[in-house]
Amino acid sequence: MPVRFLLVVAGAALIGGFGLAAPAAAQVLVQPDPAGAYAMTSGRLWSLVAALLGLAGAVIGGLALARPASRLGIGTGRGGAMMALAAGLAGAVVGGLVVAAAEGGPGTGYGIVGGYLALAVGLIAMALGGLALTRVRRTG
Repeated sequence: MPVRFLLVVAGAALIGGFGLAAPAAAQVLVQPDPAGAYAMTSGRLWSLVAALLGLAGAVIGGLALARPASRLGIGTGRGGAMMALAAGLAGAVVGGLVVAAAEGGPGTGYGIVGGYLALAVGLIAMALGGLALTRVRRTG
C-alpha cells in the first residue's frame, strides 16, 4: 500500500474526526482564568504543549535530513521522517484548536499567541519531515 495513500487516509480521518469534535473540544480546551496576566491558564497550557510537539517534530525532522537513518536509532530510513510528520501534525492541529477556541486577543489568557506559534512550528516540522521522506525515497 503506497505511503501517499496512507497519509491521505490518515489526514482525512484526522480532519473528519477533529471537524466533528472541534466545537466540544474548543469549549474544554480554553477556559480563561481571571487570575492574572502571568497565570498558567488552560489555553496557555494547551498552546505550550502544541508548541513543544511541533518543536520536537522540527528537531526530529532536522535530524532526519542531516543524518542517516541509523543515527536516529530507527531501523528503516522513514522512521524519523514519519515521526516528524506525526509530531508536526499533532502540534499544528492542537495549535489550530486553541486558536479557533480563543475568544480574546493576546494577553487575555486564551493562549492565542502560543497557538499561532504552534501552528507555524508544526507546519515547519511537517515540511522538514516531508523533505526527509522524499530524500529517503529517492536514495532508497
